[in-house]
Amino acid sequence: MDELTHFDENGNARMVDVSGKDITLRTASATGMIQLCREAFEAVINKNVKKGDVLTVAQVAGIMGCKRTSDLIPMCHVLNLTNASLTFEPDAETCSIKAVCTVKTEGKTGVEMEALTGVSTALLTIYDMVKAIDRHMSIHDIHLVEKHGGRSGDFYNMPRNGGEDA
Repeated sequence: MDELTHFDENGNARMVDVSGKDITLRTASATGMIQLCREAFEAVINKNVKKGDVLTVAQVAGIMGCKRTSDLIPMCHVLNLTNASLTFEPDAETCSIKAVCTVKTEGKTGVEMEALTGVSTALLTIYDMVKAIDRHMSIHDIHLVEKHGGRSGDFYNMPRNGGEDA
């Protein structure tokens, strides 16, 4: 198991020192889902929610979330993001919406937390804008899909089989 880098030898919380690392291109993608009732799903897709165009507002909120990650997660570094994108994949059969966030930077530390924060913020925004129609919505399966760059190299989140890595 890898060492927990956000704690010093005495167990005190600390920000990881990245000053000796090289500046490299770093990217990360994350995803998550929100499950809605049929009425709420159709209102979102047909842009009939009283608060406005839900997916456009959620897209902007998700990108803003990426940019503000270090304000929300205590040990995250402030990063100069070079790109952040957020897309949605509605599924009419299951009345769910998948959010996908991809973030890039040229820096000394990765953007995994920014991608995860972007997805989370977007899904929470959908919830907030639609809760008058459906308070039973569920947000689930938020996870890192892949990341590239840095000392640890590329990572692809492969499905787990019975709790073991595939």
